[in-house]
Amino acid sequence: MDKANLYQLIGYIASVLIALSMMMNSILRLRVINLVGAASMTIYGLLINAYPIAVLNAFIVLIDVFYLYGIFNKKEYFSLLQVRPESRYLEYFVDFHKIDIRKFVPGFEHAPADTDLAVFVLRDTVPAGVMIVEGDVTPDARVKLDYVVEKYRDFKVGNFVFCEKASVFRDRGIRRLISEPGTPPHAKYLERMGFVPVLVEDRREVFALDLRATDSRR
Repeated sequence: MDKANLYQLIGYIASVLIALSMMMNSILRLRVINLVGAASMTIYGLLINAYPIAVLNAFIVLIDVFYLYGIFNKKEYFSLLQVRPESRYLEYFVDFHKIDIRKFVPGFEHAPADTDLAVFVLRDTVPAGVMIVEGDVTPDARVKLDYVVEKYRDFKVGNFVFCEKASVFRDRGIRRLISEPGTPPHAKYLERMGFVPVLVEDRREVFALDLRATDSRR
């Protein structure tokens, strides 16, 4: 490949990345992809001596770096809000997000039981996610739902629940959380949170998190 075609390829890749970043719902993903695209476009501009293009995109790189620094260093406040399993707001929340929920847990149906543990994860007082866990089975308890709203999917919610607030489950006699793998993205999330694949009695593979080991991850 000669230089002209190589430079053109860099320009096309940079353009695609910048356009793709505009399609991201997640601000974090938008900034990261836009940063890579703008950096590539800066290089492209320098290679073809198009300095206005290079200067403009170098400025965009600085803007993205500034906002990413703010995102990663912003002080956020997390808390848990326990609600009744039959809470009308919980029902509304699950129903509102049901299409997105089924992208990760296709078989989920909201069927509250009196013994369930239902908690909202608040992020700066905003409901960022919800967990519903069977509360009448110990020491193992099945996770009925572990869902995080798309804009908050940066693993901070999961780390807060499974590391900082694991005592919420242990205080109820729960020593291990069992979760269905769901779709591949959900299984990947579970592994990121420390769940490991195990076989249950019917030789079906599920994911399990030993809550006695979560303190060591903090």
